[in-house]
Amino acid sequence: MPSHPAVRTFVGLASLGCTLATAQLAGLPASKLLTVMPMGGQAGATLDVTITGTDLDEPSELRFSSPRITAKAKTGENGKPEQNKFIVSIAADTPLGLHEVRAVTRLGISTPRAFVVGSQTEITRAKANNSAETALELPLNSVCNAAVTPAAEDFYFFRAKKGQKFVIDCTSTAIDSKLNRVLIIADESGRDLAVSRRGGSVDFVAPEEGNYRIKVHSLTFEGGPEHFYRLALLDKAPAQLTKARSVSSFSWTQTDAAPAAEKDPNDKGSEAQKVTLPCDISGKFFPAADVDTFEFEAKKGEVWWIELASHRLGLSTDPFGVVQRVTQDKTGEKLTDVAELNDIANPAVGTPYDAGSSDILGKIEIKDDGTYRLQLRDLFGGTRNQEGNVYRLIIRKAAPDFALVAWAFDAPNGPNYAQAPAKPLALRGGGTQAFQVAVQRRDGFDGEIHLSANGLPAGVTATGLKIPAGKSTGLVLLSAAENAARSLALINLSGKAKVGNAEVTRTCQIASVVWPVLNTAQEIPRARLHADLPVSVCGFETSPLTISPKETKTYEAKVAEKLTIPLKLIWRGEANSAIKLKAVGAGFEAMKEIDVALKAAASDVLVDLAALKTPVGAHTLAFHTIAKGKYRREPEALKKAEAAQKQADQAAVVAAAEVKKLSEAAKSAPADKKPAADAAAKTAVENQKAADLAKADAAKLVKEITAKSQPKDYAEIVFSEPIQILVKEAEKK
Repeated sequence: MPSHPAVRTFVGLASLGCTLATAQLAGLPASKLLTVMPMGGQAGATLDVTITGTDLDEPSELRFSSPRITAKAKTGENGKPEQNKFIVSIAADTPLGLHEVRAVTRLGISTPRAFVVGSQTEITRAKANNSAETALELPLNSVCNAAVTPAAEDFYFFRAKKGQKFVIDCTSTAIDSKLNRVLIIADESGRDLAVSRRGGSVDFVAPEEGNYRIKVHSLTFEGGPEHFYRLALLDKAPAQLTKARSVSSFSWTQTDAAPAAEKDPNDKGSEAQKVTLPCDISGKFFPAADVDTFEFEAKKGEVWWIELASHRLGLSTDPFGVVQRVTQDKTGEKLTDVAELNDIANPAVGTPYDAGSSDILGKIEIKDDGTYRLQLRDLFGGTRNQEGNVYRLIIRKAAPDFALVAWAFDAPNGPNYAQAPAKPLALRGGGTQAFQVAVQRRDGFDGEIHLSANGLPAGVTATGLKIPAGKSTGLVLLSAAENAARSLALINLSGKAKVGNAEVTRTCQIASVVWPVLNTAQEIPRARLHADLPVSVCGFETSPLTISPKETKTYEAKVAEKLTIPLKLIWRGEANSAIKLKAVGAGFEAMKEIDVALKAAASDVLVDLAALKTPVGAHTLAFHTIAKGKYRREPEALKKAEAAQKQADQAAVVAAAEVKKLSEAAKSAPADKKPAADAAAKTAVENQKAADLAKADAAKLVKEITAKSQPKDYAEIVFSEPIQILVKEAEKK
């Protein structure tokens, strides 16, 4: 099974040559949605939803990956929106399963959270249930949304008849929760009858009529709002349990064509299932220690590609295969190893995104005519007796192709190399963000891939830095104009390549870290694929630094010449550090870092095409750096609040003067005008009270915003706008 990138050497640091801060400094604020309660609902229902997160400034709406799920802000009795509360409506025809929800805030789009649509009755736990006495009854065919209590167990109970069958499922990590849950089924006296610690559902048959308990707790007894779960009590297993897709699954691109079934028994060579190539077979690593054997005839010179998917189907399996040639001699059957088939390598080593897999993708070259045997087993399957551990086996002639996955690039892993941040694609005016794109090449495809994006918001441009032939990663840069208006759009990343004689385009899947990790040496980051890719432009804030070519043009030079590219730099806010520019782009990573002084308005970059061995043709170059400085949250809000306070102070002064004036007038008013004068004085007093209250509220608001907008250190990766270079043939002498 592939080792996790957290324990590998960060090769990406060497290849990108980033200069990274040694301290863990926060980046610029970006909205992160952390919890949604409840985490799902029944199709056709309307429900109240509460969200929590970081930097969720002024959340105005919720956006779901399905247009059939909508939300509006919940208002209180005073008619004003309640903070972080929404009313969500799920259309009756919404597809069942996992969807995604994001918040739209002042800063733009947030990171996503899973949101499940089901067919069962939904309930949300309203109070603690940490004892048998406070156990919450769970009706049959219902789902309860809750968060596990720290250092405690959550108790539920259900009623059953003797022999009645149940499926009990507790979903947590599959819906973005931090909870590594333990699920226990016990009888009414508290005696444990079934325990599950590895995820998945529990099939339970009631031994006697009576009440039974369900207990849920964290494996390490952690808890709190971020350790949420959905507990279901069902009379039968659902067609498909809700589960997020791992990053590794991006490379499984086969269609849903109906495969042939594995035929048991086929553990031994004498029982081998005869197949004719090519073939497509569905099988199971079941029962425990199962070995599946297939036998086929092949001719000298043939090349066959063998692909197996199981881990990429969301299962905790580790498939292994061996191909052997079968011959006979005087002593009987003789087996000669031809190839071992093991893990799919991670194409982007050095990132927190493990896009590799413990599945199989490899080839065999037939040296002699004859009979060949393929044996398959799950390396984790010695003691696992799980019928759900299925696989799909395909043996085919070469069908060259590729699959793409991308994630927000962070240099890698942010200002501190050990970090794994969760980042939405929320652009500030004048800013550029990058997506790192990784490719899984299939069946010998080795060509270059041109990356692009479409469906961009107004004021945003995209440039793809191609994946060179034989390489596994590239970049897509998204840049927002300094004056880009506030906007939001769903975009599409893709890659185009020539495969054989055909030009093909493949959509790029999107991944992100589920929970931010400050130190990958202490905590392995979890990442998953997402349903879509929304991109927002803030419209209120600008990037602390914009780096762009001085002229918007294609810079030209002849092969092996030196090319000078003038850069323009626009510094904003409270920058406090000089920067070092590092080049990215196919063939340019070997350039030395360029030192740029603090607040320098320009810098010339010398590109030595001879040293870089840059070939003739069109190229794209960009630079990135770490910008450091002080960030003040919503400075314009403080200015508005201070202006409002000034007005409130003046209004209070005017109101006090009016009280004094009308009170004096009431004292000296003649008898016939006395009632009216007293009434006017009384009204003035009420107006003064209101003005003083408004003054106090304005002062309180200024105090709150002042505290909120205190400058904080940041270290943020900044990309330049892309630079186009055309290298021409040298003149012939």
